[in-house]
Amino acid sequence: MNVSGTHFNYYHVCKRKLWLFASGIFMEHTSDLVYEGKLIHEESYPQRAERYEELEIGGCKIDYYDPRNKIIHEIKKSDKIEFAHEWQVKYYIFVLECNEIHGVTGILEYPTLRHKNKVILTDDDRIKIQKIIIEIETIILSNSCPSKINSKICRNCSYYEFCYISESETIN
Repeated sequence: MNVSGTHFNYYHVCKRKLWLFASGIFMEHTSDLVYEGKLIHEESYPQRAERYEELEIGGCKIDYYDPRNKIIHEIKKSDKIEFAHEWQVKYYIFVLECNEIHGVTGILEYPTLRHKNKVILTDDDRIKIQKIIIEIETIILSNSCPSKINSKICRNCSYYEFCYISESETIN
């Protein structure tokens, strides 16, 4: 099974979101916040597509990779779940290392906040990633959907209505 960067990100945000996404239940197309994030991604650095490569490797799609300097550039709208973004980039670095591309670092970029954060992969991270991959595969292969997490971040999630609408609220 190929674990993607999205799987890795969702694992750190919400196991239910991970399971739903991996099960083919996609809600991102219904979210204005996701659309806004895509616009920020596409319009913040218009020269990126010309200067850097899109790289698909080991089930991951890295939008902006600078092969000369070995830097992954990951653009995000908000830093509210920065820990998940960091682990997503660390996972990309790990996948590149597994494919004999060494010495890679990452930069998380938040254009609307005018903030950048360097990401490196440590030996401890490598060990943790191997354990997380097993946990992600276990969640994905499970026959039951994990419980809701009831967190503040749920309100801005594209799966919010899926998780929180009750049958009594449905329209007849």
